[in-house]
Amino acid sequence: MARPDINRSGEIEVFVRVVEAGSFSAAARGLRMAPSAVSKLIARLEARLGARLISRSTRKLQLTPEGTVFFDSGVRILADMDAAEREAAAGAAPRGRLRVNSYVPFGQHRLMSLLPRFLERYPEISVEAMLTDSVIDLLEERADVAIRAGPLRESRLVARKLGQSRMVLVAAPSYLEARGTPRTLSDLGRHNMLAFGFARHIDGWPFVDAAGASILVPVVGNLTLTDGEAMRQTTVAGAGIARLALWHVEPDIAAGRLVPLLEDFNPGDLEATHAVYVGQGKHLPARVRAFLDFLSETVRL
Repeated sequence: MARPDINRSGEIEVFVRVVEAGSFSAAARGLRMAPSAVSKLIARLEARLGARLISRSTRKLQLTPEGTVFFDSGVRILADMDAAEREAAAGAAPRGRLRVNSYVPFGQHRLMSLLPRFLERYPEISVEAMLTDSVIDLLEERADVAIRAGPLRESRLVARKLGQSRMVLVAAPSYLEARGTPRTLSDLGRHNMLAFGFARHIDGWPFVDAAGASILVPVVGNLTLTDGEAMRQTTVAGAGIARLALWHVEPDIAAGRLVPLLEDFNPGDLEATHAVYVGQGKHLPARVRAFLDFLSETVRL
């Protein structure tokens, strides 16, 4: 029987956080503990169990077989504890601080207009929102939910799909008047193609030819940007040709600020938007579950 002075649930939570974060220092930041305290706690846990859980022989954190078993059990135990607390607090309204990260176009064109409705529905929740097209570490940034576009990297994060939109090539009428309108894929070589400054899942713009064969055209131009909203605004200003999600530029197309190009060669590929979070299925804080359900209900792409 465990001594009453041993906080076993606290030890399990710290161990799980270390594994999920991938390092002692990252877990310490998320837990607001000193890295030395986290290291000592894991060492004390291993001594009590009489088993090595984490191999320290490599720079990268690596679980031993015993550590893998203990991690899987620990995740289930913490999830069961969360479920028990939720059941005990059944009927209580979602409350607390919700930290949300979003890629810039979705944040500016969707999230900002939806947040007042969310806060009106859940007055005991406060939201801290950050907009960036960089992929953040949720544990390091202590974010509850991140909204991301495009293919998702493999991770322990859980994803909920919010929608998808086909991609479209666009330019401003002022740019086309000055440089001409491309009619074929070979015409793109005479135009300024606007590029993103972060890694993409494909290195170029995909098209299909008249026979239906796939073609990848390299992006060559004099301007590189780091977020999608800056790309949209620069394209509207006449800087060049961009490839963006249709939902993002549809109002500009309707207003005549942007013109779709080379639609006969559009492969029809779709860019998905997901909300990602740390959690095990249904085992979520009430504030996070409320936000995810609200997004599923209100977001239209």
